[in-house]
Amino acid sequence: MTNRAYVVGVGMTKFEKIQSRDWTYPQMVAEAVSGALGDAGIGYDRVQRAAVGYVFQPSTAGQRALYEVGLTGIPAVNVNNNCATGTSALLLAQEWVRFGAADVTLALGFEQMTREAMAGSGARPAVTTIDRHLAALKAAAGFGTAPLTTQFFGAAAAEHMRAHGTTREQLAAVAVKNHEHSTRNPYAQFQNAYTVEQVLADKPVHDPLTRSQCSPMSDGAAAAVIASERFVSEHGLGGQAVEIAAQALVTDDAESFASGSMIDVVGTPMTRRAGRQVFEAAGVGIEEVDVLEVHDCFSINELLTYEALGLCAPGESGALVESGATTYGGRWVVNPSGGLISKGHPLGATGLAQCAELSWQLRGLAEGRQVPGARIGLAHNLGLGGACAVTLYRGPRE
Repeated sequence: MTNRAYVVGVGMTKFEKIQSRDWTYPQMVAEAVSGALGDAGIGYDRVQRAAVGYVFQPSTAGQRALYEVGLTGIPAVNVNNNCATGTSALLLAQEWVRFGAADVTLALGFEQMTREAMAGSGARPAVTTIDRHLAALKAAAGFGTAPLTTQFFGAAAAEHMRAHGTTREQLAAVAVKNHEHSTRNPYAQFQNAYTVEQVLADKPVHDPLTRSQCSPMSDGAAAAVIASERFVSEHGLGGQAVEIAAQALVTDDAESFASGSMIDVVGTPMTRRAGRQVFEAAGVGIEEVDVLEVHDCFSINELLTYEALGLCAPGESGALVESGATTYGGRWVVNPSGGLISKGHPLGATGLAQCAELSWQLRGLAEGRQVPGARIGLAHNLGLGGACAVTLYRGPRE
């Protein structure tokens, strides 16, 4: 028999342009964790285990980061799962609670990014984590000069346009929506609205993607306190306890590479499988979800995620975003935080920033960006090479 696991406190820093703020990663971690503990109304001494996610910092950086919070001697497990790192840490923290290893755990993600790390400076090793992805990209589109991730998703966008008639304006509409959403989010790296014309006229990165359709390099941290049902009951936290109703983490299978489709190579089959597992485990469908935070590392990936999670049929995502169905007043609100495109994307922190945003939304605390009546939220966190995590949240019980 398993226990229920609840998010009882969340905190995050503002996501910042890299090297624009004078801080160390232990300082950003202390800010995020203090916010989460204060939200939960507990001290760090109540936390029994910590899962700490990051991509570019050195081994045991999680322990060093937490020394600024407290020296309590608890186990700290360092997690690295590329862009899905934050939700992978959350998965570990909630499983400790769900399977009875602890009553209170901490999930933490942070990142201080550098251009050198993102460029993968130095000679390419004989084996890389994305060998199969590179082979597929070479066969489908050849290699360009843009950053590799942009080439992957640019090729997927071009394929979607050829196969379904998706337009540049529809791709731009994703960025317009998310940048507008971010104007309401004080934690977002960017807080400026754009028109479709401005997005299309922005600096080209890799055709058909322009700069404002691509997530930036960011610094920041986010954290969540996870607690058991017993702890929630004993400490009167029911009014703010957001249940992790279901969670799935998957990696690539043969389908990702069988067809040579770049849409498959960039993770659509993973999203589809993880979403299916979560909906089956929670006993709900996408039509019951109110608010989503999805991994819009590039505008095309939000469209691919609509299709993989069942918001629309394959090929219909461009028309869906243009219709207004995924913003305020529509059927769903997708990325009320501004998403990765506008909120920012410090790799290790992204999944936990999604957790924070959905917790605030389901508790009615999102202020100027609140989705009215939000009761069920879904987060989608994707990393190439390959990991995809989908999490379904239920709001506090009445």
